[in-house]
Amino acid sequence: QVQLVESGGGLVQAGGSLRLSCAASKRIFSINAMGWYRQAPGKQRELVAGITKSGSTNYADSVKGRFTISRDNAKNMVYLQMNSLKPEDTAVYYCAATEGIYDYWGQGTQVTVSS
Repeated sequence: QVQLVESGGGLVQAGGSLRLSCAASKRIFSINAMGWYRQAPGKQRELVAGITKSGSTNYADSVKGRFTISRDNAKNMVYLQMNSLKPEDTAVYYCAATEGIYDYWGQGTQVTVSS
């Protein structure tokens, strides 16, 4: 089992930056896939960015060039650097991990971007 705890959300003006952090309760070097999802009010949860244990990344088209996902296996951390934030990035952001056939989720952190 993996417990995930997000931090770093908050209120920021459009054009600003935030860095989200996800702390895992166990060593993540063997976890095949980790990622960040978001859910805005009235919308479905969507994948924002993912990273495999080999370091391959993928991004939603809406955040390409603005967001960067990274993982630090030594610290059991996953990060999401968000730059050039837009009001439409406002959502609850969730950290997720897939280990074997199981998916694990954090409790989420609110990101609000004001115009």
